[in-house]
Amino acid sequence: MSGHGFHVHGPHDHELEHAASGGGHGHGAGTAHGDGAAAQAGGMSMTSKIAMCTAVIATFGAIFSYMGGATQANAGLYKNNAAIKKTEASNQWNYFQSKSTKQALAEFARDTDTDDKRQGWQAKVSRYEQEKTEIQAAAKKLEEEASRWDAQSEEQMHQHHRWAQATTVLQVSIALAAIALLTRKKWLERAMFGVAAAGFAVGVLAALHV
Repeated sequence: MSGHGFHVHGPHDHELEHAASGGGHGHGAGTAHGDGAAAQAGGMSMTSKIAMCTAVIATFGAIFSYMGGATQANAGLYKNNAAIKKTEASNQWNYFQSKSTKQALAEFARDTDTDDKRQGWQAKVSRYEQEKTEIQAAAKKLEEEASRWDAQSEEQMHQHHRWAQATTVLQVSIALAAIALLTRKKWLERAMFGVAAAGFAVGVLAALHV
């Protein structure tokens, strides 16, 4: 009620004034709530980012693992080819030795037999000498092929080790990603990216046969 310039406040007026004076606090609470929502959104962004990166890392890890298995299989195959060529070369050298023995016997017969038979023995000596030259060339060629297969096998094994190293490093990166998701630690997230980069670098070295 109002009269003679006086205004009487009712209980509801005091509540309105209190609400008006506490508006700043209400705004602060709203801001705090907004900040919490933003932090939650940031956390979700981190989760999505790590999950996506983990999927990419796992994909490359699977590729590196496949390449490691393929190069290991190639190394075994090339080593087997080298062993086959070495066996063939050994057989040729044995054949060469048998021809040398026959040649030595022919030379002995030529030197001890009668004059009318020496020409025939000399023809055999010349034939054995020619055969030995051909056999020796074949044996050396087989040894060179065996050496090439051995070199290729060593190269494939070296590449296999590189692929295995890259795969292992990427697996460590995935483990760090899981821990980072559980702990929400930024330094673990950065460590994950750093280890993943190292794994990709080793994979590049493997691809370049370095």
